[in-house]
Amino acid sequence: MNFTQKAEMLLKTIYGEGYSPLYKEEIVEAVKGWKQRKWRQPSALSQKNVYLITYGDSIWEENKPALSTLKKFLNTYARDEISDVHLLPMFPYTSDDGFSVVDYLTIHRDLGSWDEVESLSADYRLMFDFVANHMSKSSSWFQGYLKGLPEFEHYFIPKEESFDAAKVVRPRTSPIFHEYEGGKTDWTTFSEDQVDVNFKHFPALLEMTNILLEYAWRGGSSIRLDAIGFLWKESGTTCIHLPQTHAIIQLWRVILEELELKTLLITETNVPHKENISYLGNGKNEAHLVYQFSLPPLVLHSFTTHNTTTLTNWAKTIEKISDQATYFNFLASHDGIGMRPTEGILTDKERHSLADKVLENGGRVSYKSNPDGTESPYELNINYMEALINKEEDATEDLQIQKMLAAHSVLFSVIGVPAVYYHSLLGSGNDVKGLEESGINRRINRKKFQYEEIVGELQTSSRRQRVFEGIKKLIRVRQKEAALNPFSTQEIVELHDQVFSLIRRNEETEDALLFIVNSGNTPVQVELPFNGEDLWSGVQCDGQIELSPYQFVWIKK
Repeated sequence: MNFTQKAEMLLKTIYGEGYSPLYKEEIVEAVKGWKQRKWRQPSALSQKNVYLITYGDSIWEENKPALSTLKKFLNTYARDEISDVHLLPMFPYTSDDGFSVVDYLTIHRDLGSWDEVESLSADYRLMFDFVANHMSKSSSWFQGYLKGLPEFEHYFIPKEESFDAAKVVRPRTSPIFHEYEGGKTDWTTFSEDQVDVNFKHFPALLEMTNILLEYAWRGGSSIRLDAIGFLWKESGTTCIHLPQTHAIIQLWRVILEELELKTLLITETNVPHKENISYLGNGKNEAHLVYQFSLPPLVLHSFTTHNTTTLTNWAKTIEKISDQATYFNFLASHDGIGMRPTEGILTDKERHSLADKVLENGGRVSYKSNPDGTESPYELNINYMEALINKEEDATEDLQIQKMLAAHSVLFSVIGVPAVYYHSLLGSGNDVKGLEESGINRRINRKKFQYEEIVGELQTSSRRQRVFEGIKKLIRVRQKEAALNPFSTQEIVELHDQVFSLIRRNEETEDALLFIVNSGNTPVQVELPFNGEDLWSGVQCDGQIELSPYQFVWIKK
């Protein structure tokens, strides 16, 4: 099938009886126009790729574009370790720390301009956030809709009495619809200020497609599709993960391939594991990467209970997808630690136990309401290092730092591409002040730093310095090993219920690497599947080894 045929097939899947041949013609014509541009081609993924998740102004200086300051910091302190920078929404916004975009194509004035983005992209591969599902109510599109401008008449989703919303799945308890000036209404998956776009209206899909391609042209080596699962609304359904949503992502991939781009599509769907990985399609036709949302809570559970059985059993189900698709792994992000991805993996008691620990460690818990009137933890809001600490057991800084590095050794070993949140890299704690001043739970892990402040603390704070240097060393070890290529195979090895272990193999180079980590605060002895040098310590390991509390090894065969 050629591009035109593929596009037509997908558009028919999306629009069904409402499909018009004009849709295909407009998509084909748009792609022809994009082909005339001069493109920069991103390199392919390898074990050298490590993403940093950050706000564009996470490190700032007075009267300077924040993106320039971020570049200065990275070039000075992490140039050899960070290859990719995930810039959380960098556009003008009105709420939700960037996720209510006012203008998709203008850089927020505090960050600079597209010139600063281009400058950063000269040194780092960039991931842009595409908040396609919704936009700010202050956007020109929605304001045009409110004013009754004909071109925006169908860009949003007004309330219809005939629409059956009984099964709708959302991560919020706020009303699905909100009313705005003039009596107009719109579907609002997340908040009154975040109005959902009507992808049933083809011009809206075409406009969003052009925005995605603009991001790719502007240097987006990866494009994160935020909250993408909610894109299509259909009466009587859950309005999440619908076939039309999958077809839209597949259409975008087909377009990128027609333009011969290696730009990666990354889907963000904070849902149970089986639903999440459905966005990989057949491994060659949909997302290139999916967020591995089960990993953060399962690693936390293992290091809290000192038992890796659940993590091990789950990891047995994580296999190589293809040479074109894999997992986007992380432990912490701008959001909290999602608990929905543990459904069917952790018990309710285990989830509530983690929630209790988070509260004890100064964090917050966001709950969701259940049909029976009970509440379940939906998201744990806490700095990840603080979440890991068992107060009585991990009493010393040495143990706390070793535990943080041990958790990240899992991140850098499992199949897929690793991403480190800037507060994890910087060894941060809970931002209680930010939480209390804003009243927003997620602000506990979103503090932003003045440049000289954080540079000084990396020199004077033992915790910051040791975590920062430790994570950078983990990255450097990973980057040298072909066995840790994102597409290498993974075999889980069961050695002891206190340890998590796996073997990664690169089928092309025949490199093999054995990873073992002790999740416990007591020593444990294990028999080695094979002998070799531990790349972390440089020690030769033969036959049997004893792992001290939170120790990990990377043994090269």
